[in-house]
Amino acid sequence: MNNENVRFLKPLLRGFPIVVLAMIIAVLAAKKYLNYVTPMYESTAKLKLADTQEGVPSANLFKDFDVFATPNKISTEIEVLKSTSLIEKTLEKLPFSTEIYRKGKVRSVELFGDSPIKVESILNDEKNYDKKFIINITSNQNFTIKASDSPKEVKGTFGVPTAIKGGKLLITKNDSYLQSKPGAKIVDQYEVEFLSREKLLDKVNKNLDIVSVDKDVPVIRINYKSNVPEKASLLVNTLAETYIQDYIENKYRAANTTVDFLKNEIGQANNKLSGAENRIENYRNKENIINIPQETETDLRKISQLKIQKSNLKMNLDAIKNLNNYISEGKDNYLDLAPNFEAFNDLLSTEMVKNMKLLQAEKKELLLTYTPEHEKVKVIDSKIKDLTDYQTESIKNTQRNLQIKYNDIDRDIQIAEQAFIGLPEKEKLLNIMNREFNLYEKNYNFLNEKRIDAEIAKAAKISFHKIITRGELPKQPVSPMRSIIIIVAAIMSMIGSIAIIYAVHFAKAKVNDVYTIEKNSTIPVAFTTPFIKSREKTMHHFLENVLEMELKEIIKDKNLICITSYDKSKQHLFHSKNIIKALQEQSRKVLVIDVAGNLKNIESIDYIDFSEEKNLRLTSTDIENLIREKMTGNDLCIINNQSIKQGKLPLLFLKMADENLFVLDSRKTAEKTIMNVELLKDEYKLTNLWFVLNKEGYNPSLMTSIKSFINRKRS
Repeated sequence: MNNENVRFLKPLLRGFPIVVLAMIIAVLAAKKYLNYVTPMYESTAKLKLADTQEGVPSANLFKDFDVFATPNKISTEIEVLKSTSLIEKTLEKLPFSTEIYRKGKVRSVELFGDSPIKVESILNDEKNYDKKFIINITSNQNFTIKASDSPKEVKGTFGVPTAIKGGKLLITKNDSYLQSKPGAKIVDQYEVEFLSREKLLDKVNKNLDIVSVDKDVPVIRINYKSNVPEKASLLVNTLAETYIQDYIENKYRAANTTVDFLKNEIGQANNKLSGAENRIENYRNKENIINIPQETETDLRKISQLKIQKSNLKMNLDAIKNLNNYISEGKDNYLDLAPNFEAFNDLLSTEMVKNMKLLQAEKKELLLTYTPEHEKVKVIDSKIKDLTDYQTESIKNTQRNLQIKYNDIDRDIQIAEQAFIGLPEKEKLLNIMNREFNLYEKNYNFLNEKRIDAEIAKAAKISFHKIITRGELPKQPVSPMRSIIIIVAAIMSMIGSIAIIYAVHFAKAKVNDVYTIEKNSTIPVAFTTPFIKSREKTMHHFLENVLEMELKEIIKDKNLICITSYDKSKQHLFHSKNIIKALQEQSRKVLVIDVAGNLKNIESIDYIDFSEEKNLRLTSTDIENLIREKMTGNDLCIINNQSIKQGKLPLLFLKMADENLFVLDSRKTAEKTIMNVELLKDEYKLTNLWFVLNKEGYNPSLMTSIKSFINRKRS
């Protein structure tokens, strides 16, 4: 540890007893405080909120209906728990509005469930709220009541209403408590306070803390502090239960309101749906509509088939027309014709053509034998003519028949196509009516589904919120924390006492050590004198100091050495005496100039007393001549000067001396004295000025200082 650290710790070491004493006092005061302070107990309940995304509530009956599907927001639920309405519902279930205290000399203790008396009130005047009533039980039957703001006492009897100003009080014995504790004291002084709604809410809110366990976890922690453990656990549990019950009631109320609303809406939707059905029915009857898509498909298929038939008839008709024209043009030479019977290919026509060809062949054979005028040939010609005439007429009839069929099919197609006239408009109107019907039907079905859901919610009086941890009865108080308060008191007293020690140290600003001298002045230090506890060692130290002065050439033959201090001459008296004695021990002849007048008892020396008033009449030359005259036969002259504060005479001897020793006391001389001496040196042009530090390194304990102070007072 370097010198700087030692210097800094010296005040602390000296004031260490103060630090210890302050810590002891602080610890005792803290313990005394803890004996009388009212302890606070804390109870905690944990509430798990329903999570619509996970668990049982994920099967939400109302996920399409906003009033039932609102996601749980933890911050919102915390505000609900903190709400005045919920806390008021909770307090209605708890006996917190009346507080009974057992009044003591130093403090009052709330009794709550441990009260031997019960107090009920009917207060007509609001001024009686938040006011303390002092109840003095004088016997097992009688008592007196006095309001805190009134000196008037009202006498009363247990079980009989007692009239007070602005109301009545009924005080009875708590028989259940007295039976459980037969030795309980009932005769005592009590305080009763009836809390107003505002004060009770404020008191609860001040000690109630509701926070979430984690922002992503739907669990809420309810904390409550009270000076009564039962109150703490009762409030958190009742608040959690009230929250769940309130949730169920609100859900039932919402479901009930929703059911009524849905029934009304379902009735209106049913009327609209019936109206839409009737409009569709009337329109179908009016327009003879059964099923437009099917009817349209049937008509289109029919038209398509008719057009196919028409095309076939057209081809047959064209073919028969060509055949008829061909035969008509060559009817005179019918047998020479080669008609295309593709359009006329029934069995009869085929057979007739075969017969005609046979007759034609037979005729050719007969013509080989007979002439055309022969009867057989004519018979053959007659048969051929009959067949050709029949064939020709048959072709004409077939053409007429095909033409009739063709015209009929063409007319049927035109009639069938008339069914599509106005069809888009019919479809449009029917689609509009069907869309309106579907909308009303969907709305009707949706409302019925929601009515069923709401009926289920109304019937199911359960809550997905649940208490996962009930508030237990606290055994140990959470405040004040005895160990922490005692430790803090000890630490604060230690810090405070150390601060005071250093504040006093720096306020006193004494010289303390050589470092302080060197820091504030350029004047060198001749030597330092430690605190000498043993008188036997005094001469040893001063002989060493004399040798040190010789080495520094302060002591020379015939030198005038002036010893001075700043405040009082007795501050350098010790050094003056012992330096003179040390010089005598060295067999030196010393002339003593006593300006302070406190060396008259020194023996075996030449002595001049300059302490008398008459010496002020002498000039500096006279004084110097007198001293030089007395120096004859002496080796040294020691001037025991006055203190600087005593006047100007000390300055004269400082100016006259060859060497000046300025004594500073480490425990008594102020630090500013060093600067003052520096100023004197510059002002009066003092040369060969040296500092001497007395009691160097002396750091007495506080007990030593107190003992010295007491000894000085006694002497």
